[in-house]
Amino acid sequence: MHNKHSVAGRFAPSPTGALHLGSLVAAVGSYGAAKRSGGLWLLRMEDLDTPRVVKGMADDILRTLEALGFAWDGEIMWQSRRTEAYQAALDRLLAAGDAYPCGCSRAEIARVASAPHTGDGEVPYPNLCRHGLAAGKDARSYRVKVGAEPITVHDLVMGEQRYDLARICGDFVVKRADGLFAYQLAVVVDDAEQGVTQVVRGSDLLSSSPRQVHLQRLLGYETPVYAHLPLVTAPGGGKLSKRDNAVSLAAGRNLAADGGLLLLAALRFLGQHPPVSLEGASGREILAWTADYFDLSLVPTRSAPLVLPF
Repeated sequence: MHNKHSVAGRFAPSPTGALHLGSLVAAVGSYGAAKRSGGLWLLRMEDLDTPRVVKGMADDILRTLEALGFAWDGEIMWQSRRTEAYQAALDRLLAAGDAYPCGCSRAEIARVASAPHTGDGEVPYPNLCRHGLAAGKDARSYRVKVGAEPITVHDLVMGEQRYDLARICGDFVVKRADGLFAYQLAVVVDDAEQGVTQVVRGSDLLSSSPRQVHLQRLLGYETPVYAHLPLVTAPGGGKLSKRDNAVSLAAGRNLAADGGLLLLAALRFLGQHPPVSLEGASGREILAWTADYFDLSLVPTRSAPLVLPF
């Protein structure tokens, strides 16, 4: 479904819990950036990791977005229904020699890997199966080969980012041992299918970008423009509690009363300057202003608390 618009952004929540302040910021930022460019704002439900999906949450997220005044373009894409598309992409990678079956367990990798762990505790894969499975080993997962060249991601908010995938993670998993496809592959296939040209999301996903750019190149897809937004922290700088964080109907938020205030708070968090005249306006009116005036160049890079007016 390649779109005829020059810009297509997307919002891609995971129904593993209620919509929270961080996802609200990502929704507002992705909507503002796409609509300001005269583009489409697409919606994708990232329900790929089926064991972690919470029943009823996808519906709650959609009803919450509607209650806030959001309207998306086109049909919602559901990752859980796209296994065949992901398998086709993996088959292409395997046929090209860019991916291979891996028989290693996590424990084996940890034993062999003498390299020091990277910051997020990731052990770079030591290429045990890169040249074929060892005798008597069965394929557990599938990995994509990474090259020695660092990958540069030009981020509209965070600036230029350079990543050495071989050192950070090594050949990474694209289909897991439990048979589920990895997020990195699914996102790349979905963005290409939906004609996404602009990815605006939280900076917790910044380190995913080089893996996705690598897969885009291997599969011959266009690389979208990236913009990673600052994360919402607790007032002390730590992680927000679920109770303070939720903005959804399921969590008991009165969006008829609070929806506009939440949107204005998210806009201010993103460095925007909504006029005082929007205080008390409906979500739809605030989002109409966002579509006209949202400016990515004003978005700060530092994570911070989001100040709520209630």
